[in-house]
Amino acid sequence: MSHHNPLAFAALWVALLALMSPVAHAHKASDSFIYISPDEGHLRVDLALRDLALLVSLDRNGDQAVSGAEVRAARPAITRTVEQGVMVSNAGGPCRLTGQRWGISEHSDGNYAAADYRIDCADGGTPDTLRYTLLFHIDPLHRALVSIEGSSGSRLAVFGPETGEISLGTRPPSPWQTFLTFVHQGVLHLLMGMDHLFFLLVLAIPATLGVRAATGSRRALGLTARIKKLAGIATAFTVAHSITLALSALNIVNLPSAWVETAIALSITVTAINVIWPVLGERTWLLAFGFGLVHGFGFASVLSDLTSGQSELASALAGFNIGVELGQIGLLLVGFPLLYALAHRPVYERAMVPIMLAVVGVTSLVWAGQRVPLPGWIG
Repeated sequence: MSHHNPLAFAALWVALLALMSPVAHAHKASDSFIYISPDEGHLRVDLALRDLALLVSLDRNGDQAVSGAEVRAARPAITRTVEQGVMVSNAGGPCRLTGQRWGISEHSDGNYAAADYRIDCADGGTPDTLRYTLLFHIDPLHRALVSIEGSSGSRLAVFGPETGEISLGTRPPSPWQTFLTFVHQGVLHLLMGMDHLFFLLVLAIPATLGVRAATGSRRALGLTARIKKLAGIATAFTVAHSITLALSALNIVNLPSAWVETAIALSITVTAINVIWPVLGERTWLLAFGFGLVHGFGFASVLSDLTSGQSELASALAGFNIGVELGQIGLLLVGFPLLYALAHRPVYERAMVPIMLAVVGVTSLVWAGQRVPLPGWIG
C-alpha cells in the first residue's frame, strides 16, 4: 500500500505548488547603474523610472503615464531618495555628494533618472568605500551594477541585498574573480525570476507524459526515455539562449527590452497551451530552441548596459551564462523527480497538469499585459 500513501502524495503536490509560488507579483528583476571614478571624485547614478515610482510619487495627475514635466517636478524628491540610498566614504568618514547635472538617460529596458555628483571627502582624500541600499526592502531581485574607473584600470561589481558595501579599489580583478561574481548573479537571475522558472516548468511537463498516439491517448515512457527527452529540451533551450545572450551582450543585436519581456511572458502562455493542444507540434525541443532565443535577450539585459567595452566582458558573459545553466540544472534536478513521482498517478495527467498549465498560462498572460510599454511614459 505504500505506493498509494495519500500523505506522501499530498506532500508531493504541496511541494510542487510551493515551487510555483509566489506568482502574482513576479516581474522583471530591476537594475540600477552606478558609474564611479574615485580618483576624479565623480559619481553617476542611473535609477529606472519604473523603480523610482515605488519610492517617489511620479504620476501626479493619476493618468497612468509619466511626463517629462512630472519627472522634473519630482526632482527634489528623487534627488533626496537617491542621496539617502547611495553613500561614499573613506577612512576620514562619509564623503559629501554635490549634485552637478541631472536628467534622463535611456537604457535597454527604458528610461532612467540620471544624476551626476562631485565627491568631496572631509580629509581631502580619495573615497574608498561605496554603500547602496535602495529598493532592496521592496524588491529582493533588485541589483545595482557598478562600474569603477581609475588610473590603474577598471572593474565591475554588483550590489545585492546581501552585499552591504564594496571597496572602490580599481586594481583589476582576475578574470576568475569576475567569472565567479557573474556565475553567482546568473544563478540568482534564473532562480529568482518566476518567468524563467515557469517556462522551464512547461518545458519539463511534456517529458513526464507519455507519447501521444493517433487515437489521442498516451503511451507511457520509461524513465530513461523521459530523461533523454528532458535532456534534449534543456539542451535546445541552453544553446538558443546562449546565442542571443552573447549577441545582445556584445551589442551585435539589440531589441527593446520591454517588448522582449512581453514576448517572454507570451512564450510561456503559448508553450503551456501547446502541452494540451499541440498546435505547434509535440517536438518540445523545437519550442525550447525558438523561445529560448527570446529568453536569451532577457538574460542579456543584465549585462549589456554595463559591460559594453569592458575588458572583463568575456569573463562576465561566460560566468553569467554558466550561472544561468547551473541554476537551470539545479532546478531540473529538484523539479523533475518531483514531477516524475507525481506522474504515476492517474490524477496527474487528468487534473494536476491542467491545473498547473492553467495557473502558468493565465499568470503569464497577466505579466504580458503588465509589460506592454505604455505610450505615455516619456521616451
